[in-house]
Amino acid sequence: MKKLIFIILIILILPIVFKSTPTEILKLKVFDTFIQTPEQSGNFVILNITEEDVEREGGYPLPRQRLADIQMEILGKGALGVGWVISFPQADRMGGDEEFARSLGYAPSVIAMFEDGKGKYPKPTGTVVKGEDNGGIVSLGVKENLNTLTNNTLQGLAIAPTEVDQLVRRIPLLVKTPNNNWIPSFGTQIYKALFGVKTYIIKTNDNGIEEISIRGIPPVKTDSLGRKWISWIDTEQTNLKEMDVNGKFVFIGVTANGVMPQVATPVGLLEPHKIQAALAESILIQDSPYIPDWHLAVELLILVITVTFVWLCVNIFGMTLGITFTSILFFLTIFFGHYLIQRGILIDVSWTLISQFITASIGFYLRFREQYKLRQQIKKQFEHYLDPRQVKQLQNNPDLLKLGGEKKYATFLFTDVRGFTAMSETLEPEKVTYIMNKALTAQQSAVQKHGGMVDKYIGDAMMAIFNAPIDLVNHPRIAVDCAFDIIENMSILNIELQEEGLPPIAIGIGINTGDAVIGNMGSESRFDYTAIGDAVNTAARLESSTKERDVDLLIGESTESLCGYHLKELESIKVKGKSKPLKIFTYGQNTQ
Repeated sequence: MKKLIFIILIILILPIVFKSTPTEILKLKVFDTFIQTPEQSGNFVILNITEEDVEREGGYPLPRQRLADIQMEILGKGALGVGWVISFPQADRMGGDEEFARSLGYAPSVIAMFEDGKGKYPKPTGTVVKGEDNGGIVSLGVKENLNTLTNNTLQGLAIAPTEVDQLVRRIPLLVKTPNNNWIPSFGTQIYKALFGVKTYIIKTNDNGIEEISIRGIPPVKTDSLGRKWISWIDTEQTNLKEMDVNGKFVFIGVTANGVMPQVATPVGLLEPHKIQAALAESILIQDSPYIPDWHLAVELLILVITVTFVWLCVNIFGMTLGITFTSILFFLTIFFGHYLIQRGILIDVSWTLISQFITASIGFYLRFREQYKLRQQIKKQFEHYLDPRQVKQLQNNPDLLKLGGEKKYATFLFTDVRGFTAMSETLEPEKVTYIMNKALTAQQSAVQKHGGMVDKYIGDAMMAIFNAPIDLVNHPRIAVDCAFDIIENMSILNIELQEEGLPPIAIGIGINTGDAVIGNMGSESRFDYTAIGDAVNTAARLESSTKERDVDLLIGESTESLCGYHLKELESIKVKGKSKPLKIFTYGQNTQ
């Protein structure tokens, strides 16, 4: 849990550390991908003054008289109004301003203003503010149009500020002057002109601007700065030759080379009049996207919940299931973000997706490292006592080796070197060590050959387990076969020792089958894999009884009944801890 909390804190802090620029760009790109392009409303048309038109008219700028003719021709074709996304700050040297002004007054018309940064502003227009007079973008100065023209028409600010990646996505419906007056945008003035209203209402909240209301259309939701997110609708286009404008409001702009600067948008480079047309279309769309005031709380909630779920998946399930569930959650998050955006709510899931990836990567790395350390620990603990294939099995199934144990039916084999004390007294320590290493190696090789596990060495004695930690079919018979091989290996070893001038050794073997608790016994910091229980003790006592019965192998009744061999029964013995004598067996000529 501490690791999870640490990861979540890091994820939450990272965007702040990087000033959110990389994540902001990613968020905007995600929005671009998810936002679908709605169908055009059919209320607007773009009229382009093309390169061909400019050449035909004798160059740019076109005379105001010619603009008046174009205005009247457009109105004669049945247009509802005209928006000139062109500014006219100075008088026409060829005259025609009066004529152009009169033509503008024949129908709802708007001409554009552009910012120049010189600190001058037009006279305030009718604005009603509901709430605190806060929010909005402060303008650095606006270049007004010729007074002659503004007497008969409206003028609106045609601006298209860019985001951190230098693309236009949001356009303010109004801006603020330093003395708290409001300047409506070109798009806002379009609807004032169409519906013949003189005022608009700004609704604010504690965060800033909430929405703009113009009589005739539903309230337009904005962000706290009064910006409207643009839906890049493919508005119908025409030119001066075609003039297909009947029943529509016309946006006029210049597409001739070098006249109007193009602006980068998610759909490519566009001239100002095309951007303003997209703004007008977006204002009409009821589900047009916007960023709600509560977006941050929702984004953080989604992040914390999904990251927590990813962490749980990584730690509860295995690699395969963990990756599967994490991938499903990843795509569900994408679907959720897409679902909200299609309903006009811009909720950022980009950083959540990154966070899921970071969390999953860290989680899987930590789990892999933990499993690797555990595999190495298993190898270190068992490589000397088990066959390499068995060690690999344990590495692939480490749950068998958790601290603690389980009750399991198994066969236990004990060996002990007879006369070890006397040998130690008569031989040099180096020779004693040499002999014992040879003897124990011969015993261990037999145990490993038959799939058993050498549990431990106790001085000159050895304990082996069959059917743990690796399951063995017919483990009683396998243990007996192992005992036969040990006896044979010791016979071969004694020949070698005699050739080296060393004394032969004798061993005793005890085998018993039964239930025992098997697993890692000890403390959290130090433990060993072993077995405890009555069946284990019985096997040890059988081994200690071999000397008094003058045999090298004693087998308990439970093992004899299961091994499938016809063993030689000896007289029962009484051992410590048992109230009844034990039936015991050893091998003879009829063992097969």
